[in-house]
Amino acid sequence: MKIPKSINPIIDRTIAFVQQELTGAEAGHDWFHIQRVYKNTLLIAQEEQVDITIVALGALLHDIADSKFHDGDETIGPRKARAFLEQEGVSKTIIAHVIKIIEHVSFKGGNTKKTFHSKELEVVQDADRLDALGAIGIARTFNYGGFKNRPLYNPSIPSKLDMSVAEYKASTAPTINHFYEKLLLLKDKMNTPTGKKIAQDRHAFMEQFLEQFFDEWAGKK
Repeated sequence: MKIPKSINPIIDRTIAFVQQELTGAEAGHDWFHIQRVYKNTLLIAQEEQVDITIVALGALLHDIADSKFHDGDETIGPRKARAFLEQEGVSKTIIAHVIKIIEHVSFKGGNTKKTFHSKELEVVQDADRLDALGAIGIARTFNYGGFKNRPLYNPSIPSKLDMSVAEYKASTAPTINHFYEKLLLLKDKMNTPTGKKIAQDRHAFMEQFLEQFFDEWAGKK
């Protein structure tokens, strides 16, 4: 799907702002991640009754300052996004909704419960989760694992599915564990029909990858 030149002028300015802010970012959370999520958002939004400006801004600003790269501080991203949107003269109603999306879009562990609901959040959340699945999801996971100098796999360290938010954020488990602690859980957490459909294929691709991985690890292939 081709991204439109702009939905309105604020989108073009937001794109320029995000590209500048994420210069040099880790490859799994850089501008190209944002761009993919933005594309996914516009695709899903075609089938949903949502405010297109809110979902576009939510997608573009959802990782403007990911807490993983700011000592776990989850307030920096919303503050930075709010300052930018206020500077651009965006309405208070839109700003409030976009900030809620940024605060609630991320997966924070298997036991996290939603405390905010909107169709716009569901669309952006699905778009972001799709980028954690399939071939891109695999590539991003190993890129981040390498960035954090984590082992690929260690059979003596089991995956943990009942982590609290704090445990999930503090985890230093091998990269393969992340598939079981997050990625393979996402298919059943999708919100929209479009998101669910796309997630099915990407989930199946990851299962095939893991089967091949473990066969090679065991010396079967």
